[in-house]
Amino acid sequence: MTMIAPAKTAAAEFTPPAADQAFLRSVLRTSLRLLFRGLVRPPMPIAGQRGLLRLLTAVSPAPRGVSRSSGMLGERSCEWHKPQGGGSTVMLYLHGGAFLIGGANTHRAICSNLAKRGQMDVCALDYRLAPEHQYPAARDDALAAFQALIDLGYSPSRIVIGGDSAGGNLSLITSLRLRDRGLPQPAALVCFSPVTDFTGSHLHEPPAGDPLINHKWVEQALALYCPADVAHDDPGLSPQFADLHDLAPVLIQVGEDEILRNDSLRFADKAKAAGVDVCLQRYPGLWHVFQAHAGMLNAADFALAEVVDFLRARGC
Repeated sequence: MTMIAPAKTAAAEFTPPAADQAFLRSVLRTSLRLLFRGLVRPPMPIAGQRGLLRLLTAVSPAPRGVSRSSGMLGERSCEWHKPQGGGSTVMLYLHGGAFLIGGANTHRAICSNLAKRGQMDVCALDYRLAPEHQYPAARDDALAAFQALIDLGYSPSRIVIGGDSAGGNLSLITSLRLRDRGLPQPAALVCFSPVTDFTGSHLHEPPAGDPLINHKWVEQALALYCPADVAHDDPGLSPQFADLHDLAPVLIQVGEDEILRNDSLRFADKAKAAGVDVCLQRYPGLWHVFQAHAGMLNAADFALAEVVDFLRARGC
């Protein structure tokens, strides 16, 4: 895989949080480097990777005032996180995990804290994973879930699609697919470090290193998720190469210390050029999907509060 790290910039009217909790940040970095980056990669089998992620995320207490329940949505299992009294807005949350691992049960910290802070319902979808199900199975599951939410009575203007990493990619390509089909758009998109370019030609090499993502894991994901007859720059797969007109408003949050940083920067530039309402937030000293540490890391709580502000500013 070719790796180029151009000095990309993307305008963002955003003041990042203070770099506090130095000891906690150091502990988290070291833990992630050893337990995730060092293990979640070949040669560990996919089943082992899935089990390890479940183990690492097993303890995730819900904040007070948020209930969690299991359900079905679009013929896929899901988990609902609802504030007391329920919310008028719902977020369809699409988890990350390189399209290979993860599930609704591994992203509870993000989902429950978003439900609490935003006073909205959050539905985390268990979409189909590779290698058992390659592209576009996951996207098709997200489309079916979006329609199922409408069938449940949620207006598209009250539905937000959000996701991290692979789920951020699914959020973007689901919105584009809805547009291409002439169907209603969600009210907004929320993307934490989305994958936007499957060519891997603009990966970033942070000076401090990426404590979470191993290059070999990226290569494995590409090989197992992408069908052999689909080019990596196919617009349906890589939104960086898509026509972005009429895309729903999108918030992108990305850490500076991650190899996928430039996916966010380049996509934000292209989306703005296409007239999309896009907000890019860059977090110095932080890593891939640091929002997963909500309830523990102040910067993660700050980032989720920014999500709520972004949605409220757009009437969600």
